[in-house]
Amino acid sequence: MIPAIDIKGGRIVRYAEGGPDTVYRLDPVGTAEAFVADGARWLHLADLDRAFDTGRDNDAVVRRIVGLQGARVQVGGRLRGPDQVARALELGAARAVVATGAAADPRIWEAITAAVDPSRLAVAVDVRQGRLVHRGSDQPPASAPDALVRRAVAAGVRAVIHRDLQRDGELAGPDLDGAARLLGLGADVVAAGGIGKAAHLIAARDAGLAGVIVGRAFYQGRLTLREALACLA
Repeated sequence: MIPAIDIKGGRIVRYAEGGPDTVYRLDPVGTAEAFVADGARWLHLADLDRAFDTGRDNDAVVRRIVGLQGARVQVGGRLRGPDQVARALELGAARAVVATGAAADPRIWEAITAAVDPSRLAVAVDVRQGRLVHRGSDQPPASAPDALVRRAVAAGVRAVIHRDLQRDGELAGPDLDGAARLLGLGADVVAAGGIGKAAHLIAARDAGLAGVIVGRAFYQGRLTLREALACLA
């Protein structure tokens, strides 16, 4: 169970593909502390100011969160090159999440894995209609994700994050079939996008997934972390 904290302008937001962000007037550090107090062992952070090159960053906030005792933190948010990945790890992240496009580009991927320990990486597997797609891109979906995951595992990556962009933020359930197809390739598979109720969590567990990333369902009060953990106990 991995609560998601997306940060922009020092506040928590939920990014919407092709639509306006939802801004929650919540303090990211206080929210992270509450998640840890309620039992979170991992947190997923994304600095959307860095992701979208706004000219600002939330490094100070990220540092405070990764310094919390009791949970490990993975940092994502369109990490597209070795400098961005290294920066996330330098801030104290236990794991950096490499963007789909960067992981799919052999030249960029080679530069990233030469710069940092691949065991401290996760790869974002963003899909639409079962095909890899780069978030924010107008390009049509490309190849199936299997080859990308195999290449990541061969380099030493231990986790991948499968997200169906058509389901992201819809709260109607993740693409468990697509995520489950990545099982057996050598990496832990985490599902993201679409978690809206306890039944989705149970289905993800029963499908054999290593975890789920949950954001909007928590912030909209559809589910609490304690309820989520209790249903999986």
